[in-house]
Amino acid sequence: MERVYNGMPATLLGTEGWQKPWSGGNGGSCLEALRLTDGRVALRQSTDPEGPALICSFHEMAAFIRGVKSGEADYLLA
Repeated sequence: MERVYNGMPATLLGTEGWQKPWSGGNGGSCLEALRLTDGRVALRQSTDPEGPALICSFHEMAAFIRGVKSGEADYLLA
């Protein structure tokens, strides 16, 4: 695999293994996630699977999920 970096075309990460853990009946516009072999997590928009991927470290993703679970991101929905 080529160097993995933020903004790279998600297709360079392959088509296998992408999952939709955050799907909420929003007309097919879902966030898809792929756990990379080094523990990082790639995110892409399901409606644009060939678009850019956001690459997060394991610790960044863990902090994000903990924050969401504790309500720290609720302001985004207000």
